[in-house]
Amino acid sequence: MMMSYGTFVFALSTAAYEQFQRQLTWRHASSERLHARPARQYVGLGDDSISLQGTISAELVEDLHVLDGLRELADQGTPQALVEGTGRVYGAYVIVSLSETRKEFFPDGTPRLIEFQLQLERDDDGIVEEVA
Repeated sequence: MMMSYGTFVFALSTAAYEQFQRQLTWRHASSERLHARPARQYVGLGDDSISLQGTISAELVEDLHVLDGLRELADQGTPQALVEGTGRVYGAYVIVSLSETRKEFFPDGTPRLIEFQLQLERDDDGIVEEVA
């Protein structure tokens, strides 16, 4: 297991991601000052987003409709725990977008490869850290 998002497991036999990208932001309010740079004050955490990009290969997976499980979790609209295979808990995230590209087709139209990109955004206000 590479990672789990709620009940969905990312692995070679399901949907393996090849790239994991995380972006964190912090908020700072600014006030203009005469003849000086603006004064800044830290006002809290900003967005925490994760992007996963990967490929599903027909030769490695049992079910080419595996992304339907992610779509069902996204349709629920509730935050799900994101946990790495190493045990690292990232927090609760919601799916904000999922895109897929099907390519290199078999004669019956079944794709040999499905490339996907999943965009997640944190939605737990630090609750996971308090529990952990």
